[in-house]
Amino acid sequence: MTNIPETGRTPRVQIRLVVIQILVLSLLGTLGGRLWYLQIREGAAYAKEASGNHVQQVVEPAMRGSILDARGVPLADNETRLVVSASRTDLLKQKDDGKAVLTKLAGVLGMDPAEVMQKVRLCDAQTPQPCWNGSPYQPIPITDEATAKQALQIRERAEDFPGITAEPEALRRYPAPGKSNTAQVLGYLSPVTDDEITQAQDSDSPYLRSDQVGRSGLEREYDKELRGKAGVTRYEVDNLGRVIGQAEADPAESGSSLVTSIDSRVQRVAEYELNDAMKKARQQFDKITGENYKADSGAVVVMEAKTGRIVAMASAPTYDPNVWVGGISAKDYKRLTGKNSDYPLLNRAIQGQSAPGSTFKVVSTAAAVQAGYEWDGGYPCTSSYSVGSQVFKNFEGESFGPISLGRALEVSCDTVFYGLADREWKKDGGINPKKGEPKDWFFRTAHQFGLGKETGIDLPNEVNGRVPDRQWKENYWKANKDAWCKSGKKDGSYVERIEYENCLEGNKMREGDEINYSIGQGDTLVTPIQEAVIYSAVSNGGTMYTPTIGKAIVSADGKSVQEIKPKSHGKLPVSNATLKGMNEAFAGVVTRGTAAWKFGGWPQDQIALHAKTGTAEVYGKQTTSWLATYTKDYTIIMTISQAGTGSGASGEAVRNIYSAMYGVQADGSIDKKKALLSTPEKNLPTVRTDGTIASPKVPRDPAKDLHATPKGTTAPDESQPAATTASPGTGNRDTRRRPRKRGSRRMLT
Repeated sequence: MTNIPETGRTPRVQIRLVVIQILVLSLLGTLGGRLWYLQIREGAAYAKEASGNHVQQVVEPAMRGSILDARGVPLADNETRLVVSASRTDLLKQKDDGKAVLTKLAGVLGMDPAEVMQKVRLCDAQTPQPCWNGSPYQPIPITDEATAKQALQIRERAEDFPGITAEPEALRRYPAPGKSNTAQVLGYLSPVTDDEITQAQDSDSPYLRSDQVGRSGLEREYDKELRGKAGVTRYEVDNLGRVIGQAEADPAESGSSLVTSIDSRVQRVAEYELNDAMKKARQQFDKITGENYKADSGAVVVMEAKTGRIVAMASAPTYDPNVWVGGISAKDYKRLTGKNSDYPLLNRAIQGQSAPGSTFKVVSTAAAVQAGYEWDGGYPCTSSYSVGSQVFKNFEGESFGPISLGRALEVSCDTVFYGLADREWKKDGGINPKKGEPKDWFFRTAHQFGLGKETGIDLPNEVNGRVPDRQWKENYWKANKDAWCKSGKKDGSYVERIEYENCLEGNKMREGDEINYSIGQGDTLVTPIQEAVIYSAVSNGGTMYTPTIGKAIVSADGKSVQEIKPKSHGKLPVSNATLKGMNEAFAGVVTRGTAAWKFGGWPQDQIALHAKTGTAEVYGKQTTSWLATYTKDYTIIMTISQAGTGSGASGEAVRNIYSAMYGVQADGSIDKKKALLSTPEKNLPTVRTDGTIASPKVPRDPAKDLHATPKGTTAPDESQPAATTASPGTGNRDTRRRPRKRGSRRMLT
């Protein structure tokens, strides 16, 4: 019989009890060690961190720097408004969490009490707008449209409105429409997002929740310089959120001001003339579609030819950037971004891309010379050019016989360029060139002119345009082959036939592709700013400048002025002799070529003006108007979608811009006293000792004062020259000629 201890425990039970005791003692030892580590070894460090939990920050937004024109006239600055704000901390001290005060406040402001209460609630994943996404310890704005009477009522009855303040605060202000609002160039502001705060927290310019940041235009490009540095006051609070003392304070530092090369007077004229040209285009009849031109969008760029600085940049349709101030409404946002809005937020000067039409012939001419063709060679300008069964027609079937490259530019003879491009295509091996054989002078030259890539202008979201060379065709074919093969038909509609051919050999450079390309048709896309760089380079002797709008950054105290110098990024692949020939040809466009009927009476002997017109066909739409012009000082590019011919839609408007800048009167005389900017502005505006920038008084509307109707505007729609026997300004195109059939240039085989 087994002996059992008096305790009744077997040896096995006793072993288990010992193990348990050891485990308990081990856990107690571990816990004690951990407590010693936290309270003694690291106690000071954790105490310091814990104290930080009782310090809260209140942010004082910095005054944002102004955006000024070249003379110091504000394009975007700040205005003082009466802002009514609520302290959430003070409201929570009340028994009803401030509901009674907010209801009373809503009555004074004429607002819905529910709307006021929604504004002071904190945002989270479940709380929809409106709500407050900033620090709960920072005053929360209720309205920035309080009247002086309302503000006075709140301040005089402070005991009835605990936690409510009515103070003047600075908010962003832009010129209203009807003046030089420069909307797409300036951009707009909106509150910083959580993602942006996280991404910038380790940078040299971190965001605070109270920050307003630039979303487009100059506001975005120069946001860091304009934003300044917000002031931060740190308060000690108890665990209930009550302030028990002030820890420290960093004062706010105002942002720097940006001086631009924009001249607000010229900008106003450019905006007015673009809008007026579009209105007049809509009154003209399109012979091809049988309807009035739609003229639904457009852009104009005025650039200093010798520096690349932008004097004016307008895009249409436009909008009032003030709608963003204080938060945009859902109605306004839909109006700016909806399907029927025509997308006014787009800056079509840098984001609008389309086929350039005959303005592209400056590239094709340079390509021909690089390929070895003589400038003064006799190139046949026939009424049409045939390839197999396909006929490529000259504009309205005109024929000028054997002519030089200069004369081909002057009269914009399509068939000369058809022939040159076709010969080069055949030299390159045709549709199946051997590897490494193609010279591709026409495509290579376009890249040398800077096309197919960004110009580098100091504005965000610039687009590249397109040079449809062999590599592009290969990539495009791979991306779209399946869709083309599925929907293409050999005997189908025009589009279906094109898709059928693209399915079979869309990756190959076909004869018709290069022929269309030579006159700026087909798949080529350019932007107005790219054309401005090219024609400025032709004007200044071949240097391509990177376009810039920012001219200088001036610190808030005026002690630091950082000038933004012009920069070049290359030379045109054109000899001085060829440039001379181009200049003579483009001057001839104005005096006896395709733009002569719009520039009759212009003082060419005093202000030599050069131009190239362009009319680009777009499948399914009306033609796009292009007009590229320059003097020794400036380059002006204007384009209008679905507006007809180059000089027909834009000639009068461009002339009026030049007239305003140089002081040219309706009779062709020059009044220098009325000239807005006869020579580019070289100096910066005066910075006063207190850091403010002197600006001149804003004159009367220059667009209305200087808008004049030039002589000789009775000609029909245009892209080719007036009769060479007519005197300048009196020659008209024959309106009885049959219009070209849409799509006649496109090669199907």
